[in-house]
Amino acid sequence: MPRTLLPCAAAALLLLAIIPAVNSIGINYGTLGDNFPPPQQVAKFLKERTTIDRVKIFDVNPDILRAFANTGILVAVTIPNGDIPSLTNADVARNWVAANIQPFHPQTRINYILVGNEILHWGPQNLRDNLVAAMRSLHQALVVSGIRDINVTTAHSLGILESSEPPSLAKFRPGWDVGNLAPVLQFHRETSTPFMVNPYPFFGYSPENANFSLFLPNKGIFDRYSRRTYGNMFDLLMDAVFVSMKRLGYGDVEIAVGETGWAAAGESFEVPRCSVENAEAYIGGLVKKYKSSRGTPLMPRRRFETYLFSLFNENLKPGPLSEKNFGLFRPDFSPVYDAGVLLLPTGPSATSAPPQGSKPPASPVGAKKKWCVPKPQATDSALQASIDYVCSQGTDCTPIQAGGACFTPNNVRTHASFVMNSFYQTHGRQDFNCYFAGTGMLTRTDPSVGRCKYL
Repeated sequence: MPRTLLPCAAAALLLLAIIPAVNSIGINYGTLGDNFPPPQQVAKFLKERTTIDRVKIFDVNPDILRAFANTGILVAVTIPNGDIPSLTNADVARNWVAANIQPFHPQTRINYILVGNEILHWGPQNLRDNLVAAMRSLHQALVVSGIRDINVTTAHSLGILESSEPPSLAKFRPGWDVGNLAPVLQFHRETSTPFMVNPYPFFGYSPENANFSLFLPNKGIFDRYSRRTYGNMFDLLMDAVFVSMKRLGYGDVEIAVGETGWAAAGESFEVPRCSVENAEAYIGGLVKKYKSSRGTPLMPRRRFETYLFSLFNENLKPGPLSEKNFGLFRPDFSPVYDAGVLLLPTGPSATSAPPQGSKPPASPVGAKKKWCVPKPQATDSALQASIDYVCSQGTDCTPIQAGGACFTPNNVRTHASFVMNSFYQTHGRQDFNCYFAGTGMLTRTDPSVGRCKYL
């Protein structure tokens, strides 16, 4: 095609369209459960209540693809492992694209087709042998169909590594390195697509390295060959992948994170690894790292497209109890823990002041009342931001002003406590109404003191 110069305004709009939001992150949307909300509700929740701007599904579910149409949320789809051999045939690949992609795209913003999941790890051998051929066939089918904005990739478990510690000595498993992974990486180089891996510090956890696994303060691990110090296991694993790629001559290929997560509950033999506290520490720490745009010791300027695992707890998933409890949310959309991906309530239904003279909604009969107060670890700067937000939304903040019943003691925490609770009580009394960027918590102890009466 002849090249043309876009006008500056059009070029700027194009850049805005392709650059992801700074604080966005992806999530895996598994469906092995019998209590999930409809896909339309899921799409609405993600768009309106979270910073999540992309999802990855483990099939090509048409109901999910239709539900995400016109939401702007990116959707990565996955071809079942067993379909790989047939897709090496060009006609089969074109028919697959015609049946599974073209009816939905571009209304649904499909960004990836994953050719199977963790093929090298699980096998069998005929799938490994046909993987790259199927990836090439599907890529060509997209090109022939005029689709240029969907990438083809596949996700790998870190079972592809022979070793990961220290990262500077890491390498892929012999046999898979040259025979399978080099052709995969060559495909990614040719098509400018990412090599996708599934790092799980969860599986490397032990009580002795708990803080290192969970993004908590620790002394770190020093790699004496690279002279780098690692403060968390996620960075160590990602650099191990990078070094292994460089050994094959593919250090220039981008890396994406297809899955990473932590179970919030498990069997008795999975304790202390599985807990809400550990899940919140790991996912929360990873989200903070992602938002900071920090890379790894060997890739300081790289930022990895990341898909957390997973959206919901999946009650029909086989295996131990931990397999059912990787979700950030329950099926009713209540958070299992604070993952750092929820937004402050927005929109007329969540932020408008109640009608003049209206009363807060009554608690359900027999329910114990709850109040919204700051978490003990919340900083004054974060709480001041909550005060500014609440008072800008029509909530009555006169009680915390000079002369008001709740002005004394005159400090940020006390003032934030009163206005955060006022917002919670008058905007639906849902748990997320007390989120406040992770600084709010619910209590059943009335915080009223003297003349300062809380709603």
